Amino acid sequence: MSHSAPSVSIRPEALRDQLASLLDGRVRSVELALGEVTVTVDAAQYLDVMQMLRDAPVARFEQLIDLCGIDYADYGDGRWEGLRFAAVSHLLSVSLNQRVRVRVFCPDDDFPVVPSVMHLWNSANWYEREAFDLYGIVFEGHNDLRRILTDYGFIGHPFRKDFPLSGHVEMRYDAERMRVVYEPVSIEPRENTPRIIREDNYGGLH
Repeated sequence: MSHSAPSVSIRPEALRDQLASLLDGRVRSVELALGEVTVTVDAAQYLDVMQMLRDAPVARFEQLIDLCGIDYADYGDGRWEGLRFAAVSHLLSVSLNQRVRVRVFCPDDDFPVVPSVMHLWNSANWYEREAFDLYGIVFEGHNDLRRILTDYGFIGHPFRKDFPLSGHVEMRYDAERMRVVYEPVSIEPRENTPRIIREDNYGGLH
């Protein structure tokens, strides 16, 4: 017999408490903010936690709907003192009508590595490749970890906070050689200063 999904999701407070009980001793925290539950876990427990979130009867998160990287360098105007890189996943339970966010920190800032969850959710394939391409996070166990958005010869990871806004190289078509060529960036770096409105009612603004 098939069961239709409930029309009303569990209260976020109840979901937080259920997941905190389920994952007790395996995670750093289970927090509720702005009506959303976030589970923070270390890399060593990441796979076990994700497996439980998919399979446990009170969780049943059948779908991974997003995964992205985060670079915490300069976060909070330099007040951040934790690990630099993290991967964040958003899981959806269709059968229980509930969602959760999972954040896992990479234990090494110089070589950020976390396990792949591609064997749990096929949708992780391209998401993990994107996080690898843009942030340099390596997903151990991924069977085809290649760049997915940048060019084949791209150097660096463009979403890292220390990557220059103008990049390292620029490309153009060379008519004489009849091909695309790569050259050092010719744009001079500059500091972007936000526009500050000092006058009252400037431009009709209140």
